[in-house]
Amino acid sequence: MASQLTDLCLRVVFVVAAVLSPGSTENDHDWTFCGTWLHGQQFLHLDLNLSPGCNGLSVSANESVLSINGQFTARCRRSDVIPLNQFGLDFEDHDFCLYWEPLQDQLKLQIGGENLTLCWPARPQGSCCTDLSLGSNEPEADFGIYKAMIRTDVIALKTFTTYTFNASPISCKTLCEQVKHKATQFNMVEHHAEDSCPDSLDLEIKDDFRGHNFTSLATRGVYEEPITTIYLPPALKQTTTMTSKVVITFFRNNTLFQESHKEVKILNEVVKITVENEIITGLSEPIRISFYHDVIHKRHPRKCVSWDTRTDPLQVKWLSDGCETQERDDEHTDCLCNHLTYFSVLVQLEPRPVRHLLALTIITSVGCALSVISCVALIIFLCRKRKRSKEQSLPIHLGLAVSLAFLNLLFFFSGVLANMGGEGLCTWVGAGLHYSLLCSFTWMGIEIFHTFWLVYMVFTPSPKPYVWNLVGFAVPAVPIIILASVGDIYGLKKVVPSDDVSNPYLMCWMKDDNEKALLAYYFTTMTALVVLVSSGIVMLFLVYQKIRVRDEWRQNRVAFLSIWGLSCLFGTSWGLTFLDFSPISDFVLFLSCFINSFQGFFLMLRFYMLEWMRKQATGSALGSNSTGSTRQQMLQTQEKK
Repeated sequence: MASQLTDLCLRVVFVVAAVLSPGSTENDHDWTFCGTWLHGQQFLHLDLNLSPGCNGLSVSANESVLSINGQFTARCRRSDVIPLNQFGLDFEDHDFCLYWEPLQDQLKLQIGGENLTLCWPARPQGSCCTDLSLGSNEPEADFGIYKAMIRTDVIALKTFTTYTFNASPISCKTLCEQVKHKATQFNMVEHHAEDSCPDSLDLEIKDDFRGHNFTSLATRGVYEEPITTIYLPPALKQTTTMTSKVVITFFRNNTLFQESHKEVKILNEVVKITVENEIITGLSEPIRISFYHDVIHKRHPRKCVSWDTRTDPLQVKWLSDGCETQERDDEHTDCLCNHLTYFSVLVQLEPRPVRHLLALTIITSVGCALSVISCVALIIFLCRKRKRSKEQSLPIHLGLAVSLAFLNLLFFFSGVLANMGGEGLCTWVGAGLHYSLLCSFTWMGIEIFHTFWLVYMVFTPSPKPYVWNLVGFAVPAVPIIILASVGDIYGLKKVVPSDDVSNPYLMCWMKDDNEKALLAYYFTTMTALVVLVSSGIVMLFLVYQKIRVRDEWRQNRVAFLSIWGLSCLFGTSWGLTFLDFSPISDFVLFLSCFINSFQGFFLMLRFYMLEWMRKQATGSALGSNSTGSTRQQMLQTQEKK
């Protein structure tokens, strides 16, 4: 009895709020229904049965099927059963929202982080179906829709299997006028009155068609200014097989056209260009669409995109295929496209897209795989040599090889683990990757410090190996533990390719949409990198000053191997990270990617080359007391003095 009374009170509150709300005597130009789908542990499906009319709709759910049925569209007709597992929906309960826009005849379902377009946006003609009001709902059940809401108003706290909604027909023109009046009455400056009312222009393509220009006007302040202009070329007549009519529709309310990705955004108008009863592709002369939009800063790349509903009818995926982008200035973008469909301008927000991502990924994967194998071989080589030699630098070289092996191994599998394990696994993998990177930087710093010790403190014994191990492996763990305790730092990172901004590459690292992660990156990784590169360059100069007067330095291969090898040990190649600016950004990116991903291989090559050169010079075996290290070979005479 108490639960029934609670539900009745919620209904009364909802009805009273609807009656007392401003403009309640007018029809709603949009509608939103949300809830939580409580379902069973089985494969899920979406059942659609939509048709034109205005008899209302029903939303129902059971153990495995979410159903949307009714006559409430102007032109959309759809009967389909869609498996939802293809969108990554698991067996957990899912929140969903259903959006209905009668002035665009568009129905959209948001579920599991995906936006599914159930009715494509179009210009309704004649009658629109609106004012969807709550009707009856089925009794409480174990499976169904829990905590249903209309917009932000909760209408039930129980779990019901079905919700029905009554609707009222109205002239689309009248509804559009009501929306304009409502926007003017309540000073909706941020949402222009005409935004919800799509405009359409029709053009008959006759035998004498020689091209045509269209212009869409929009109110900006007290003036009407052209916001979009379209040029249809004569080639359009050659492509059509019969005398047809071109329909151009301008959609200014682009909310339902947005993708689910936060990194990209559709700006201003969306333009739909179609020819009745025909599919137009491969135009010999492209159509030209000139968009006038708000100022876009150069750090946010933009490109012309189109949505082909035939390729992916459920999801809005904007692609640049078949379109060329011409940026006239910060407020104008021209799109030259060789087909007809929906068009707009896609703006990349954050992070900045990466050019040539596929090539960079291949280089990194090959380099990391080869570096892991090389580091393992180098670890075996150094362990065997450590048994025969008491060289002080061997434990340091060994620590660097171990940290680089761990770093390259995690980086190689980062993309695979991100796609397999998702956010949960990436939290641990991202922390491990950050720890191995800081370990590598720390061991390179130890190499720098130990070289300084050999050169300038000859008669003072260096610290014991356990001290180096404590510094190299324990110190980097401190910031990782702190960041992990703070939380929300590590997880999925999306690397956006410039050629397909809607299909990012996933990896495990620090999150790119979190201010805490950004601060952690600069205070740990970038700070360590600045200290490492600056001290490495200084140490290279000091070592060069010491060894340039020796006889061995006059041998070209020794001189090259000395500086090249010490550069690898001192991590100075990471300094390329700070040179990422135009016009050499692409070259620096490829060079940095190649050198740093192959760093483990270069280190192995250095030590094996030094051992080979030592054998050539002395003819001795591995058990000799030679250091096997470039810097100690070059300083051996100086130390004896």
